[in-house]
Amino acid sequence: MNLSCIIIDDEPNAVNLLEILIHQTTQWQLMAKCYDALEAMTFLKKNKVDFIFLDINMPQLTGMELAALLPDETKIVFTTAYSEYAAESYTFQTIDYLLKPITLKRFLSSTQKIEAHFGNKEPVVAPVSVPEKEYFFVKSGKTLSKIRLDDILYFEGEKEYVRLVTETGQLLIYRRLKEIEEQLPLPFVRVHNSYIVNTKQLEKFHDNHIYIAGKQIPVSEKFKSDFLAVIQQRIF
Repeated sequence: MNLSCIIIDDEPNAVNLLEILIHQTTQWQLMAKCYDALEAMTFLKKNKVDFIFLDINMPQLTGMELAALLPDETKIVFTTAYSEYAAESYTFQTIDYLLKPITLKRFLSSTQKIEAHFGNKEPVVAPVSVPEKEYFFVKSGKTLSKIRLDDILYFEGEKEYVRLVTETGQLLIYRRLKEIEEQLPLPFVRVHNSYIVNTKQLEKFHDNHIYIAGKQIPVSEKFKSDFLAVIQQRIF
């Protein structure tokens, strides 16, 4: 996809890495490299781009302060070493939140989200094995139980087995959480080493915790950016 972007970051090494990744893996047009917020504001007043890569920890104006000054429609991919700003970042038109050091694998995942955003498609966040299925059969002991995907609240990993929780009951599955994660489509998202949640069942997200059917579930820093990338598609 032919998109235009700029990089705003005061770290030359970070700028160089992003430039290499863009040129090697996309057809995007990198229109400018800005090393501080004021330089970026001057450029953006005269030029239009599809989105910006924006660092947070910069002199004069931070990335968050700059984002607040930009037009509301400005699309942003934050690039930062600080995970604690992830939730705040989605108060803007944020497409993704990339934690430094940015790996090739994570950048490729981000390119999917970015191009999906501009192509009005659902972003690919996790491997999907059964996106067309409405249900599957769960083996618990010697019993196979039919479970509708929409009825599942969350999965909780407990050592050698996983607890599948619905509104009406629970099942123990003797598999690892990672194996189950690889078979689940959106809207199921891994939010913690011990939890996969059905975002359709999410009641609220507050202070790094999800609430589903009265259950408080922690969201770890490791999985927060991917979780927020999913729910930000429905934030008004």
